[in-house]
Amino acid sequence: MFDGYDSCSEDTSSSSSSDESEEEVAPLPSSLPIIKNNGQVYTYPDGKSGMATCEMCGMVGVRDAFYSKTKRFCSVSCSRSYSSNSKKASILARLQGKPPTKKAKVLQKQPLVAKLAAYAQYQATLQNQAKTKTAVPVEGFSWGNYINSNSFTAAPVTCFKHAPMGTCWGDISEGVRVEVPNTDCSLPTKVFWIAGIVKLAGYNALLRYEGFENDSSLDFWCNVCGSDIHPVGWCAASGKPLVPPRTIQHKYTNWKAFLVKRLTGAKTLPPDFSQKVSESMQYPFKPSMRVEVVDKTHLCRTRVAIVDSVIGGRLRLVYEESEDKTDDFWCHMYSPLIHHIGWSRSIGHRFKRSDITKKQDGHFDAPPHLFAKVKEVDTSGEWFKEGMKLEAIDPLNLSAICVATIRKVLADGYLMIGIDGSEAADGSDWFCYHATSPSIFPVGFCEINTIELTPPRGYAKLPFKWFDYLREMDSIAAPVKLFNKEVPNHGFHVGMKLEAVDLMEPRLVCVATVTRIIHRLLRIHFDGWEDEYDQWVDCESPDLYPVGWCQLTGYQLQPPAPQTSRDSQSSSSKQKKKAKSQQYKGHKKKRKIPVGKKPVSLSSLPMAGGVRRSFSGDDELTPPPYRTLPAQTAPEAFQPPRTSREFSPGLKTGN
Repeated sequence: MFDGYDSCSEDTSSSSSSDESEEEVAPLPSSLPIIKNNGQVYTYPDGKSGMATCEMCGMVGVRDAFYSKTKRFCSVSCSRSYSSNSKKASILARLQGKPPTKKAKVLQKQPLVAKLAAYAQYQATLQNQAKTKTAVPVEGFSWGNYINSNSFTAAPVTCFKHAPMGTCWGDISEGVRVEVPNTDCSLPTKVFWIAGIVKLAGYNALLRYEGFENDSSLDFWCNVCGSDIHPVGWCAASGKPLVPPRTIQHKYTNWKAFLVKRLTGAKTLPPDFSQKVSESMQYPFKPSMRVEVVDKTHLCRTRVAIVDSVIGGRLRLVYEESEDKTDDFWCHMYSPLIHHIGWSRSIGHRFKRSDITKKQDGHFDAPPHLFAKVKEVDTSGEWFKEGMKLEAIDPLNLSAICVATIRKVLADGYLMIGIDGSEAADGSDWFCYHATSPSIFPVGFCEINTIELTPPRGYAKLPFKWFDYLREMDSIAAPVKLFNKEVPNHGFHVGMKLEAVDLMEPRLVCVATVTRIIHRLLRIHFDGWEDEYDQWVDCESPDLYPVGWCQLTGYQLQPPAPQTSRDSQSSSSKQKKKAKSQQYKGHKKKRKIPVGKKPVSLSSLPMAGGVRRSFSGDDELTPPPYRTLPAQTAPEAFQPPRTSREFSPGLKTGN
């Protein structure tokens, strides 16, 4: 979820406890050596100094943070790209959007300060490149074509309670009639015609003009919540002309009688549908609000951030101390990662105090009632204790459910969780989960549900057995009765399509598929990418959206990789899995960042094709708005009835 590290522009004294709360991690010993680079001062934790330059992408960083014994490359991806092709050809392939065709090897976690030092120079390099870069054209992606050509099914809007219209979608389904612009005409003015929903995919509907019967030649996809979709009767009330499409205008001489017959007893949208859409897209969070959000460089603590922009309920948060507004983080307004100011102090959570002593002009604290509420729990009886074992989704590798330990019990039901075998010595990667979180599970959950449990890194006794491990660790399992067992009737099914946030790079919303369902837990696969990038998420996660959400809100959707790339990835993956089936499958590497891309939602160069693209934070902060259905005209018109009742005495609304 937090794959990137910001530049460290402070000197070694900035890590002292004076900048942080009493519970903050201890500063590094002053006896460690110092590295100076471009005016920046870094403490390197293992006593070795020296810088290296990647021979593939040119990134400059601490030598020991680089990949392989030779330290020639900053990552597995750069190493493979260099060896498989020339530097020029490799960079061209990346810009063309070709994803890696092989799985990268598992990398050991580098020391946090080493990553900070390496990324500091990397960020500076990207900022210099941004001054002269030009945008790479983005290939178009059509959900309609994608669904039609593959006979996919999309998750219904009612599965997403946090999304616009999620709680008031009603019974909009196949057969509902609407009034839409008529594009099969040649009149100079915009005219409309009746169409029926043939297929529904999230917000998107495949429409067929009335009169075409079984002829699908002019079927078209449209967003039901778009501005050009209206209930039957809207044209009559608005004085807009209803004109039959040119292709079928010869079929009937009395079109009014035809429509009355066709629409009697049919369903249409509620009269106030557009008003409901508008109201459901009003968001309480506003720019300049102050919140507490997880610190992406130290998962164990929070920091103050400012709401910079709101898109579809998703917030771009800029950490308060970021003067150039590049140190940002994306999440939904209902995310469990954000809280009101003072939350950390109230529950005993670590908090990084800001260097800013008072609020800047125009900034104000977000009211506490705006944030997602957690279920109240009774901690007076049997409760979680430090040292208890459990299973938890790894926040740094969301495809894995790992052996974990409760490291600290906070107030109000919050717990600090550490992943066994992969914890930083200072606890900086401990993660805060609420006791009711759907991301923590009792011992044995994976075994019961046939999920591969990731054992502690370096644990030799495989296959892993909980009974033996608990005895060796002289520990106990957290009581099963303390975990959340509620399973809502969510409506998801395996194979359904949706739009999902890539939580390892939370700026990105991607084309995705539900590949497995365990009670309320969903396995989300990003189309065109290998299974190692899959994510376990809750069915009520605010990071899942219906098909068409990006189009509706104006957010940029990341399309899947090309089919040819998927086939080559699949073949390579199967070969590797077969060869390594008996080997340790532990803590996988975090997402590799393509050339020109910044980790964890920082600005990046837009890339075409199958590579995950992000809209450029250097050029714009919001994605381009979607295009609405083009308005065209038709050969002849007749006066529409004054009311919908003149059309169809039995017309029903889709409430």
